[in-house]
Amino acid sequence: MSKRAVLEVIALDVEDAVAAQAGGADRLELVTDMAADGLTPSPGTVAAIRAAVDIDVRVMLRLADGFAAGDVERLAGVAGEMRAAGAEQFVLGFLDADGDVDLSAVERVAGALEGCRWTFHRALDRAVNRDAVRKQLADFPGLDTYLTAGAAGGVGEGLPTLLAEARRRGEPGYEQQLLVGGGLRLEHLPTLLDAGIDGFHIGGAARPSGWEGPVSAEAVAQWRGVLDG
Repeated sequence: MSKRAVLEVIALDVEDAVAAQAGGADRLELVTDMAADGLTPSPGTVAAIRAAVDIDVRVMLRLADGFAAGDVERLAGVAGEMRAAGAEQFVLGFLDADGDVDLSAVERVAGALEGCRWTFHRALDRAVNRDAVRKQLADFPGLDTYLTAGAAGGVGEGLPTLLAEARRRGEPGYEQQLLVGGGLRLEHLPTLLDAGIDGFHIGGAARPSGWEGPVSAEAVAQWRGVLDG
């Protein structure tokens, strides 16, 4: 029996979360401030969404635009606040000034999660060496997913990399699920599915009116339908 592909939708508020679940999303990525590519939401928003839906929610841990960790101790404290508000899954990823993974920051923040499952986000697409990032993070507790477009420019540019990484599934550093997002279009899905990729992430594609408008259950349902064949 084939495994159902995971469809993750970016949510900014309760209205988005309810619509995404109604459309068939399996999981939410909860953020605020998409002008900065998604920052940590408020504890109140986390609590409200956890009360409104029963699908998985991954909460962004990111305090400023860019991929530098910034105040790591503050981030660790925020992680605790999110957990107190009901968050059980997270999204994070930090690079240093040279474009390498900031291992000390990742270790500190992931440590504050105490084994909660988490995604390393598209910082991977800005790293100078993707393979090195994966090898360095291979045994981090809780890390089960990489959100990636395969390239900084999006899935259209990164498709060959995504297909190559899919072929390495199960190798050291490649055990985690590939969650493809960043310029993802419906036309990409057949090729990605044929390669065995089973995780997909959409943001703007779920919002026919753009980021100023809400998630559309109908738009999410269209993606769910294509993924389910």
